[in-house]
Amino acid sequence: MSELPRIVDVEHLGGLALRLTFDDGLVRDLDLDPMLRGGVLEALRDTALFATAHVDEAARTVAWTNGVDLDPDVLHGNYEPATGAGPRVLPERRLKPAG
Repeated sequence: MSELPRIVDVEHLGGLALRLTFDDGLVRDLDLDPMLRGGVLEALRDTALFATAHVDEAARTVAWTNGVDLDPDVLHGNYEPATGAGPRVLPERRLKPAG
């Protein structure tokens, strides 16, 4: 079984949207607003905190300075979230493979 894709770059697009680049070349723009309801995710609705999004090098996913991170398999589109809504997919594209 091959390894599932992981995040290598994150860019804040404003509001509650991110551009995520995965190691398989997929680039997805996602509106995370639907996911950020209740529990620890609610804090990310603060756009100043949301803008601190970065790649957690150990988990290879998107994380924030308050310690919250998200499942890269859900963000890539391989799986539905275990609970609650998933992200709203905005444009996505594939980068040309290296080589």
